[in-house]
Amino acid sequence: MSSGEWAATSPRSAGFSAVGKCSDVQGLSNLHKELRTRGQGYIEVRLPTGKFPLLTMGFRGNHAVIHLFQDAETGSLLVGDGSVAAHAVIDVPIMDEEAVFTGHFALSADHAWDLIQHFAETGEPHDLGEWCEL
Repeated sequence: MSSGEWAATSPRSAGFSAVGKCSDVQGLSNLHKELRTRGQGYIEVRLPTGKFPLLTMGFRGNHAVIHLFQDAETGSLLVGDGSVAAHAVIDVPIMDEEAVFTGHFALSADHAWDLIQHFAETGEPHDLGEWCEL
């Protein structure tokens, strides 16, 4: 994908900015680097073709959670990569709220970012791993 739309935590205010921005993957990568420096953030990525699919990543420290929204009613969580024990609990920002997840859905923040980039480049969310519908 040469460009796409994303919304994210503002590195300046630390609040979620729902106003979509259009850029190439490098622009999104630059934002991600700023948020990683701050230690946490939330990013939504959609394709330039429409509102869905929408992939989101909330992360804090070295842990992240990825959601997929196929449409307004259908959401799924990506099953974790084993970086956190399945019974452990992590919390990450989702928009401006804190959300708690079991380790079953936790990914390493670096792995999650790789998956977000893959989606931004290919537009294909289904080959990222196993999804658990909400």
